[in-house]
Amino acid sequence: MKGHIFILLIIFFGINHIFAQKISSQQKELEEKRLKLKKEIKQINNLLFSNSKTRKNALTQVEDIQVKLNVRSELIKVTNQQANLLDRRITINELNIGNQRKELDDLKSEYAKMIRKSYASKSLKHRLMFLFSSESFLQAYKRIQYLKQYSRYRKKQGLAIGEKTQLLQKLNQTLIEEKGIKLKLIEENIQIQNKLQKESLLQQALIKTLKQKQRDLKKRIVKKQNQRKAIDIEIKRLIREAIAASNKASENNNKKIFNLTPEAKLIATNFRANKGRLPWPLEKGVVIQGFGRQRHPVVKTATIQSNGVIIATAPSAQVRSVFEGEVMSVIIIKGTNPSVLIRHGNFITLYTNLSKLYVRKGEKVSAKQIIGEVFTNEQTGETQLQFGIFNNINALNPKDWVYQM
Repeated sequence: MKGHIFILLIIFFGINHIFAQKISSQQKELEEKRLKLKKEIKQINNLLFSNSKTRKNALTQVEDIQVKLNVRSELIKVTNQQANLLDRRITINELNIGNQRKELDDLKSEYAKMIRKSYASKSLKHRLMFLFSSESFLQAYKRIQYLKQYSRYRKKQGLAIGEKTQLLQKLNQTLIEEKGIKLKLIEENIQIQNKLQKESLLQQALIKTLKQKQRDLKKRIVKKQNQRKAIDIEIKRLIREAIAASNKASENNNKKIFNLTPEAKLIATNFRANKGRLPWPLEKGVVIQGFGRQRHPVVKTATIQSNGVIIATAPSAQVRSVFEGEVMSVIIIKGTNPSVLIRHGNFITLYTNLSKLYVRKGEKVSAKQIIGEVFTNEQTGETQLQFGIFNNINALNPKDWVYQM
């Protein structure tokens, strides 16, 4: 029966140990995410809210606040997950402490019995009588060995009690630290929620003033979308032309896929191999608009279609190529700022809203090479780069390709 209980205890502690390791790994991931989000909020404040000299219109303010609200909401979610994980870890440690304390009590009880027994027979006379009463030399030898083993066992039990006591102290200290971390997370969460509430109220007040101008706002949003559509149409046209020119030599009539040379194939393979690890097209920046179809934060009836992402950055920020390649085209459309297309085999990267260009069509570029500067709107103070990735003519989500975007 005791053997079965011992086996069950081993299984229980083994499962608890594996579970604790898993929680520790999850906690590490969440802490990295929490620090990243806090850094992102700091960047948002620096890039979108630090310049008090520029007068942003109410719509831009609402959009900027929404960016911050999204990150703060994610931060609250992460800190809640961390607190919940700590709860589970604290429970495991409390169970462990309870079990270790019971084991220590058993060790102490056993050791006390040994001491009492040893005290009752510790006199030299008693030991000599124990030895001399042996019926043979062999029995006397065995009794000497027994006394030595008994002495060693006592010493071992004493050491085990010392080690168990140290382990308990360490577990208790860990428990105190974990409870302290949990308390800090809860306090931080309350502060984040208070800031979120204030920013949300400010946004609602701005939206209230904007609702009177819904029609004008929708016109402005549609105008912006039409400008983007014009760029998207031109990009698709240029990519199709590049595909046609590339495939002409090999008599390949496919108008949607590049026929690659061995060199271009190698670049494309390397580009694909770096999925999720590509550098940012800017040294610093924060994504303020994601990829794909999305509802406008103010005019709910308006939808935005984005074939890339919009990154807010600092004035005069330099734009860099995310990978080695060749400048496929420089696009200049009336009413918009220049764009650059760089080809990487059958992949293409797009950099839109530039004020200065440092490259020209046909030029070879290396990874992280400066290709231009982002345009800054003097009226609003906004410095925003539109960045996209294409595989042949298909738009891809840059978040899947750029490191920690």
